[in-house]
Amino acid sequence: MDDRILLRMCRMSGHEMPFITEAFEGEWVVPLGPNVTGFEKDLEKFLGENLPVVALSSGTAALHLGLIGLGVGEGDEVIVQSMTFSASVNPVRYVGATPVMVDSEADTWNIDPELLDYAIADRIEKTGKKPKAIVVVCLYGMPAKYEEILKVAGKWDIPVLEDAAEAFGSEYEGRKCGTFCKYGVLSFNGNKMITTSGGGALVCPDMEAAKKTMYYATQARLGYAYYQHVDVGYNYRISNISAGIGRGQMYVADEYIAHHRHRQEYYLKHLGCVEGITIHCNPDNRFNSNFWLSTALIDDSIRIKGEEEAYASAITSIVGGAGAVTEQSSDVHTDCEPNTNVEALRLGLAKLGIETRPLWKPMHRQPVFSKFPAYTNGVAEDLFHRGICLPSGPYVTDRDADRVINSIKSLIL
Repeated sequence: MDDRILLRMCRMSGHEMPFITEAFEGEWVVPLGPNVTGFEKDLEKFLGENLPVVALSSGTAALHLGLIGLGVGEGDEVIVQSMTFSASVNPVRYVGATPVMVDSEADTWNIDPELLDYAIADRIEKTGKKPKAIVVVCLYGMPAKYEEILKVAGKWDIPVLEDAAEAFGSEYEGRKCGTFCKYGVLSFNGNKMITTSGGGALVCPDMEAAKKTMYYATQARLGYAYYQHVDVGYNYRISNISAGIGRGQMYVADEYIAHHRHRQEYYLKHLGCVEGITIHCNPDNRFNSNFWLSTALIDDSIRIKGEEEAYASAITSIVGGAGAVTEQSSDVHTDCEPNTNVEALRLGLAKLGIETRPLWKPMHRQPVFSKFPAYTNGVAEDLFHRGICLPSGPYVTDRDADRVINSIKSLIL
């Protein structure tokens, strides 16, 4: 359909081309140059905490280098949030460490501080040493419960790596996400709040850490005429062209963030009143999500047209979902299917030209991570079971949102 409503699509600001043209005319088309340093300064100003930022080729690269900065290596354990995208966990394996998945709490959908505390104590009892680091994610832009999480991390003296890839511009108590922990990760992938086509950044605690990050991001090359290497390095710096796109995007960053917040409020006003549909909102005034994606939970009680036809698709989507290790409790919610009604809603909306998708499937239910320890309470699996992401990008107008809302209502029996 020509008028298809997409879930999330990047939008150019109109300010990108001068930076790109300047890069071409100056033949700065490599992973360094004025746009790279300029973009880093733009990000530092936006975050407002006087923390050095290193622009990189992806958010995943930033997570990898953040773990290296924390000294994580072979044989270590790293606690990671289970309710997230796989990129939050993959770098733990890059450095040879073992991921230990911890479930979420129901308010923010992010890592549960009480379960985190339990998991740390249990890992020490089981292995004789504490985890080397904690990776906290701001899911769909919602800030984590930083106060409670950092209190637990401080109790055990474990550094925290903050995955704010989905939370560019989100705030907790007026402070930008990505600036609360030892390192913070940002992402500028094509579907993020602002884009550099592909790219990311690592927010560092000081210049020494930033220099170390740049060292590893540029193949760990020492300053000899013939090049010399004493460490394994990576080709992780962002290109001057991509950074130019990012500089142009910074002109509209606040506008895009405001648009996403408006879109969530619009869904809340016009769809949140439907019995059995819950729009995810800020838990209290400490939280100010960017609502990178507007998300909703669909109760089991809601019946959707075409549920029988959707059953096969729902079953197909969970192939390989079993086999997770559960360390926490005996009453874990083990049904990790997306609801048949959620799948029917997704397919029904797709037929009407509206793109949606389920929430992230928990990492402890992913076959690739099923052999690793997991501390679960059922929240992440329930979210996956009932959750759906709604169109919310900068191209989604109020008129488009009305079409989404009316289409959902039309599919409810």
